[in-house]
Amino acid sequence: MNKTVLITGVGKRIGYALAKHFLARGDNVIGTYRSHYDSIEQLRKLGATLIKCDLTDGASVANFIQQVKTTKRLDCIIHNASDWLPDNNPLSASDTINRMMQVHVSAPYEINLALADLLIQSAQLNTDMVGASNIIHITDYVAEKGSKKHIAYAASKAALHNLTLSFAAKLAPHVKVNSIAPAMILFNEHDDEAYKVKALAKAILPKEAGNHEIIALVEYLQSSHYVTGRSYAVDGGRQLM
Repeated sequence: MNKTVLITGVGKRIGYALAKHFLARGDNVIGTYRSHYDSIEQLRKLGATLIKCDLTDGASVANFIQQVKTTKRLDCIIHNASDWLPDNNPLSASDTINRMMQVHVSAPYEINLALADLLIQSAQLNTDMVGASNIIHITDYVAEKGSKKHIAYAASKAALHNLTLSFAAKLAPHVKVNSIAPAMILFNEHDDEAYKVKALAKAILPKEAGNHEIIALVEYLQSSHYVTGRSYAVDGGRQLM
């Protein structure tokens, strides 16, 4: 039976790669996007259901939730949408932390609570725990380490992982809830060679991980029947540097 996967932030990078992966294997994909990219039309042509949603806007989040509630089943939520806002941005300190918490904490919290029953119902359709539903929070390596230049961002990602712990306890045994904490996965097109050398030097595995690392881990978490409430670092061994 085809599963239904909800992914926030499918316009580019990891979210886009995950959406294409699930569509290729025949699953139904519901995705959110804030800005329109060519990739949105590509995903739509492949059959994805795409909903424009600004996670910083409570009304937009509420509208998105109501639309998803009309679906017949929901097997997995992947909270991928992110806003990497530095502390020295033009916003005030108050607006900065509020924005980071809204995108990375408040919106996932509301979505998880509102759609929990759908996840549980889908899990009960399966005959064994291998088919249990999943929530996966994409956090960040800095959630554990902190960041001098992205303090609000790091704090909000740490709070997102704390949601993992609480929802794992609340929704067991029907829904498994885990975090994935990546460091540098993909370079941007505009990154110069000096930046790349500096970034790679931060890990004992000095290489670009690639989207396949995240996809493989998502596949593992979905197929596992005995893992919940955990965080999985994808950081090239940075903690050993």
